[in-house]
Amino acid sequence: MDRLTCMAVFEATARTGSIAGAARAFDMTPSRASKHLAALEAELGVLLLKRSTRQLTLTPEGEAYLQRCRRILVDVREADDEARSQTGTISGTLRVTAPVAFGALHLGPVVAAFLQKHPRVSLQFSLDDRYGDLHADAVDVALRIGRLANSSLVARRLGACRMALCAAPGYVAANGAPNVPSDLSGQPLLAFSEAVSGPDWTLRDAQGDRYRIEGSTRVSANNVQVLAAAAVAGAGFVFAPTFVLGPLLRSGELVRILPNYHADPLDISVVYSTRTYLPATVRAFVDHLAETLAEPFAWDDAGDA
Repeated sequence: MDRLTCMAVFEATARTGSIAGAARAFDMTPSRASKHLAALEAELGVLLLKRSTRQLTLTPEGEAYLQRCRRILVDVREADDEARSQTGTISGTLRVTAPVAFGALHLGPVVAAFLQKHPRVSLQFSLDDRYGDLHADAVDVALRIGRLANSSLVARRLGACRMALCAAPGYVAANGAPNVPSDLSGQPLLAFSEAVSGPDWTLRDAQGDRYRIEGSTRVSANNVQVLAAAAVAGAGFVFAPTFVLGPLLRSGELVRILPNYHADPLDISVVYSTRTYLPATVRAFVDHLAETLAEPFAWDDAGDA
């Protein structure tokens, strides 16, 4: 069997955690993917994966071989991209990751427009709120929301992620509207549990003084959309990005709480690896994001947080 295909199936198996996941990535049957893995191990004379009924784990030899495979596969992809770029036609597979709620709510039309412009490009999309390792996860481009730490990655800021503190009108009518942050003490808060980097429940007044909201976390969830739906249903106060809450504020399903206080915004950025040669697909996608995800954002029409 073709060695590069075997290596690519092995890398995808390690990345997805299953032979079925690798098979889906390459549009082949799981049995075919297994044959590629078996052929690779037979050729090397080394066991790369430990198989059980529940999971696959890499052997120490598999861990070391995976790192080499990824470097080789990246080099091959870059060589292919460089050759294709000479023709002016962009093609190939681009691996992209983005935060769950942002990707689900806003990236569908962006991706569709990009594919329409570049019909020979295919995308493998993964939604995850964690800041994964682009090299280890074999990701080409990542959209990130938060304050980025210094790293070897290139970051291009797309705009501000503004925050809003909201509740359902019925909940406010029944429990009263808070006038200062301390009024929320003891009130039920709906909190996002997977925040990578601030802001926490801290607001500033017009003079810049900071106030920490000290309420009781009634609901903690790893999905902001669930928290927004709970707030609409009257479960308490939600503090979340306007890219989720903006439409609910415009429709009146939620109302802004403490409108004279503001949270520090986060950055919406696109990041990618620094390489001697930047693949044309990566450059084109980053430029497309900068063009299509530019401020002012439609979801901020309800007003700044």
